Amino acid sequence: MEFKDYYQILGVARDATADEIKKAFRKLARKYHPDISKEANAEQRMKEVNEAYAVLSDPEKRAAYDQLGRGYQPGQDFHPPPDWDAGFEFSSRGFSQQEAMDFSDFFAELFGRMGGGRGGFRARSGPFQARGEDHHAKVLLDLEDTFHGATRQVSLRVPKTDAQGRPILDTRTLTVKIPKGVREGQIIRLAGQGSPGTGGASAGDLLLEVHFRPHPRFRVTGRDLHLILPVAPWEAALGAVIPVEMPDGSLKVRIPAGTQSGHSLRVRGKGIPGSPPGDLLIETRVVLPPADTPKARELYETMARELAFDPRLVGRA
Repeated sequence: MEFKDYYQILGVARDATADEIKKAFRKLARKYHPDISKEANAEQRMKEVNEAYAVLSDPEKRAAYDQLGRGYQPGQDFHPPPDWDAGFEFSSRGFSQQEAMDFSDFFAELFGRMGGGRGGFRARSGPFQARGEDHHAKVLLDLEDTFHGATRQVSLRVPKTDAQGRPILDTRTLTVKIPKGVREGQIIRLAGQGSPGTGGASAGDLLLEVHFRPHPRFRVTGRDLHLILPVAPWEAALGAVIPVEMPDGSLKVRIPAGTQSGHSLRVRGKGIPGSPPGDLLIETRVVLPPADTPKARELYETMARELAFDPRLVGRA
């Protein structure tokens, strides 16, 4: 995927004000609008201009784009880092998937899933009332938090604008209770932490989408945990009971005799807590001790003489 320089497309500087961005868009729209333009590539250029303006005219998207795009050049191969948007607080002024499809893959990858539904409106006699918009943010938690439950301080970057309409990032910190058994993608709703309502209506909520930080040992899918378990050759050949350190304590796993590298084991109910809980899925990996001492070499030489084992014949008829 190619990086798109939206500032270059509109022909404005990276520190352009909101008015400068609007003026540049109007000028290009008059030049490339398909109904009036004589340019051969008017329709494609107009799509690019619309896409650039959709990002740079929105303080939230512009702030996120500025953070993500530092150091990239137009057309450069680009892949957004994992969880690049974690910690950004967005309002619900997002695009539907259908709207995002009208723009490039670059736009859809970055902003196609931003935000959700708009805040609700409630008609009634008397002064106009409107519930505040919900805000959305992705937060990264440690895997251990879901096993025990926790209370965490969560800091969010909140895009705002200065007097000239340029995006700036403010920070707010919230105390969040993490429920035991929370899973990847689950929403934690903080009531009243979104945009304020008007006319006495209630404020919107803040919806925190949970994701887990990469763990050095476990991989998560749903409520299941995946683990690559190193085993010694004698443990694999003879069978063994091996302790496995879990986020909530130690677990003993029985390795069957004759286990090979890549063998799969399932320990039911030892994944992320829930109703029902997930499973622990283990893939064994046989690890050879190094022949780096005279004794170790002697043992390997004895095995080579006495076992008469050829691994290239295993499985042949």
